[in-house]
This record gives sequence, structure tokens and C-alpha cells, in this order.
Amino acid sequence: MKIAILPGDGIGPEIVDQAVRVLNALDESFEMETAPVGGAGYEAHGHPLPDGTLQLAKDADAILFGAVGDWKYDTLERSLRPEQAILGLRKQLGLFANLRPAILYPELAGASSLKPEIVSGLDILIVRELTGDIYFGTPRGVREAPDGAFKGAREGFDTMRYAEPEIRRIAHVAFQTAQKRGKRLTSVDKANVLETFQFWKDIVTDVHKEYPDVALEHMYVDNAAMQLVRAPKKFDVIVTGNMFGDILSDAAAMLTGSIGMLPSASLDADNKGLYEPSHGSAPDIAGKGIANPLATILSAAMMLRYSLNRAEQADRIENAVKKVLAEGFRTVDIYEAGTTKVGTKQMGDAVVKALA
Repeated sequence: MKIAILPGDGIGPEIVDQAVRVLNALDESFEMETAPVGGAGYEAHGHPLPDGTLQLAKDADAILFGAVGDWKYDTLERSLRPEQAILGLRKQLGLFANLRPAILYPELAGASSLKPEIVSGLDILIVRELTGDIYFGTPRGVREAPDGAFKGAREGFDTMRYAEPEIRRIAHVAFQTAQKRGKRLTSVDKANVLETFQFWKDIVTDVHKEYPDVALEHMYVDNAAMQLVRAPKKFDVIVTGNMFGDILSDAAAMLTGSIGMLPSASLDADNKGLYEPSHGSAPDIAGKGIANPLATILSAAMMLRYSLNRAEQADRIENAVKKVLAEGFRTVDIYEAGTTKVGTKQMGDAVVKALA
């Protein structure tokens, strides 16, 4: 089994190092190859997604990704900025289904931004469509406004669009995921305003006919955002488009105490995937040894489960993380009085020890 290791920028190399240590502590044999991506790719080869990195990602059975981005690259033209690497990987590899679990570990209930009685026991999964919507729609750009109240003025514009096959395939993923959980699915849209999402709602409703055992609810995105902070446990599986999923998954992250705890998987039609923490590159703390590696370690567990068919090893990693939290180890983002504050490597040490 070949794993492409793409650490990226900022804290990416630090947290990926700990996930690789955990993988190496398992009684498995993995072939791992590392390549630059994001700002590191630009520095090495003049492009955030160098040809060699893309080819490695295509050849691998799975990809473990850190994070990309740094303020020093903000002056580059958009096509050369680090963030284009992850967008390019999603598109080139057909990674259309993004799975983002939001689980609140009992030991972290006090770290959540909400009252414990509202979030205790939280376990939801957001299924985000990843290769369509306004992020990839064309035409886009800056032009002279052809009409409207400000005709003739400069305007920026993007296009929101979804084809029926795009909606159907993500809907099938969501319904099948819901079947394995609580058999409840909430489809989030903005059908009252956007034609694209009336179309989305119609297609999801049609796909629902194939899954009569799953209860389907439709919800507008503004209401969904409100319900996530009012009564988050009413959700089980949420399916939504690229932009809404981007926003809602980060909101859900904070319910768990820290975005540093949340893994994610981006899958193609054959369950080959790219696995990364839900947080960003955090260049302000890069090199300080204080970043939380648990989201990346849990992403490695998802990789074992979904792409490498090693569910037992995934369970081992997830149980090791639970044990470490139960023993009171905390990085600064989840630290509370009475617990033991540790750095990035020390948290990795604790997980490796717990595996044994």
C-alpha cells in the first residue's frame, strides 16, 4: 500500500510527522513517499501543485495531506497561491465527496463553546460536495458590469452551478452513509433564493426514493447554521454543496472544542481518498511545537478505514486518541485547568505509547 505524504506549509509538516509516527507504530507495512505541495511546492518548483507531486498523488493508494497557505504568498497571482494545490488535487483526482465528522469527546465537553448539556454526546457527519458549486463554476472574473444599478462599473463575478449527475452521486454517498448511522439525513440548501439549490433539492428528493429507510429533511442553510449552535444533536448526517459545506463544517468544528480535533476524508468514486485535518496551516504558530496533531492522526485513521481497508487498525488509533484524552493530555488549544499541557511531539509520543 502506497501513501503519498504531502505535508505542505505552516504547521503541516509538524502535524503530519506525528501522524506518520503513529502509522509506523502499527504492525503494518506501508510504502510512504513525500512531496512538496502548496507554498513548499511553489518554492521548490514554481507551482503549488508540481507535476511530480500530482503524479505521486495519482499513483498512490491514499494521500495524507497537511495544510497549505502562508500570508507571504498573498501577493502572488491566484493561480500560483498555495490554496490552488488542494483545489487542483480535488479536481484532478475526482475527490467529490468530503466527509467531516464532528465528534465531541466526553473529556472535551468543557472546551466547547456551548454548554455541556447542549453538546455532550455530539456525533454528526457533514457530507460536503467538493468539486462543483461556486468554487469551480465558470464564467468568473472581474469585468465591466453589463447591466444593473452600477452598469459600467468594475465588478467581480462567480458562477454557481451544479449538474444533475454531480448532485445524484453526492446524494447517494450521503444516503448510504446515513444508512450506516442513525438513518437520518438533512439536506441543506437555499432553495428559496437560488435556482441552483431548488434544483439540488429536487434531485435529492428524487434520490430519496431509493432509500425509503432513511428519513430525509430539507433545511435552508441559514436555519441550519442557527440549529448547529442551538440544538446540534438534532442532526445526524448533513449533506450540502461545496460553499455551504465549507462554512457549516467549520462551525460544527467549534462545537467539539477545537478545530484541531477534526479529521476529514475526500473520496473519489472508488473510495481512493485524500485525508487532511479540517484546520488550516496556522503560520502564526508554525515551528513553535504547539500545534494539535490529533486531527491529522485521526485523518490517518480515516485513511485506514476508507481507502486501505484496515478498519481494525483505524479502531486502534481512534481508541489510542481516546485513551490519551482520558489520561489528561492536552495541547494548548484544548487545555483546561487540571490537565497536562503538552506540545505537538509530546502528544504524538502519548498516542504512540497508547497504541502499545
